[in-house]
Amino acid sequence: MKQTSLTFGAMTALGALALSGCSYGAASGIDAVPAALDPVTVTQPPARDPSELQVLFWNDDQRSDRFRDMESWFAGHEVPAASNPRALAEGAPLPEALAQEIRQTMLDTGAAGVMVHKGGSVRFEEYGLGFTADQRWTSFSVAKSFTSTLLGAAVQDGFIASLDDPVTQYVPGLVGSAYDGVTVRQIATMTSGVAWNEDYTDPNSDVAQMNRFVVEYGADAIVAQMRELDREAEPGEKWVYNTGETNLIGMVVENAVGLSLAEYAQEKIVEPAGFENSLFWMIDPRGGNIGGCCLSLTLSDYTRMGLFALEGGGDIVPTGWFAEAGDSLVDFGDSGFGYGYQWWTYPGAYGAQGIFGQSITLVPSQDLVLTVVSNWSTATSNDHRAAWRAVGAKIAAVD
Repeated sequence: MKQTSLTFGAMTALGALALSGCSYGAASGIDAVPAALDPVTVTQPPARDPSELQVLFWNDDQRSDRFRDMESWFAGHEVPAASNPRALAEGAPLPEALAQEIRQTMLDTGAAGVMVHKGGSVRFEEYGLGFTADQRWTSFSVAKSFTSTLLGAAVQDGFIASLDDPVTQYVPGLVGSAYDGVTVRQIATMTSGVAWNEDYTDPNSDVAQMNRFVVEYGADAIVAQMRELDREAEPGEKWVYNTGETNLIGMVVENAVGLSLAEYAQEKIVEPAGFENSLFWMIDPRGGNIGGCCLSLTLSDYTRMGLFALEGGGDIVPTGWFAEAGDSLVDFGDSGFGYGYQWWTYPGAYGAQGIFGQSITLVPSQDLVLTVVSNWSTATSNDHRAAWRAVGAKIAAVD
């Protein structure tokens, strides 16, 4: 499908939400993880004035401090590090001229950390803005690619029979809404045909109204808001960036599996990918996790996630899952860019990206994972994205 009229967005209005600390109960009867592993726990930060939680309106210093400490601001799940962390070997450093260009790009774009893993080893790793290797940094919409990976795991495990199942099969509260007749595959590619406005400058946009629905509906907020949306195209015919639909994917997975995303991620991502440090994932008023946003990892564990995808995910997801998920299932005209299952696709590459400069970029042909976490002065920047694409192309070209 070709799509030339695009609606770009980045995150939910979660900074405005007062998130609850309730637990999410498993209903499937399966164990979340082998019994020997430490459990996932719920963390609850101190009570704060709601005005302090407006993430999009934090100033530069606040972002730099809080992006590495989101667990002190929002309730969430803490997932312990893997029982057998994956070692990342150190390789030959990149040519000095290229390393200096990376450092300059870090300065120019407000990057807090950059890691280059190429050809089986770490070729570059540096930090800025006071960020360190043992600290976590928030992901924003990079989390979407984690959620879609858990969708693949739920298919592999048989909890979801097919991506062509109707969304209403797993979220029955949407029966009678514009989501009647929309498949799980279509929300995974953001081609539901349901109208959505993700304009953060418009207080009446759908994304800006999320907080109102939380205040009015609490645990039912996601379904209540998505039920009110209108259809603007037939399912599968139009792509619109829609964080609300990634939150629906999270609900689909949690309802099908009977575990929160964080609990399922412990078994399906953290353990097999060998995360060296713990994962934090915000929860919503249901006590489940926010599918479209807001997990936090160390720089090296974001890289481990990239390697997990680059290597195909083993038997955790269906065979060929990442080749399909990272393919351009939606083409943005003839630009060479597109969208897969919650992964952005680029010429010869694909990746996860979130506002304020978070990204994991994979170049399979060059065995390359380029990980960047940042504090941009604005939520989005085409210039900063272009700068990192240019640097990434030079990294891919070196031996």
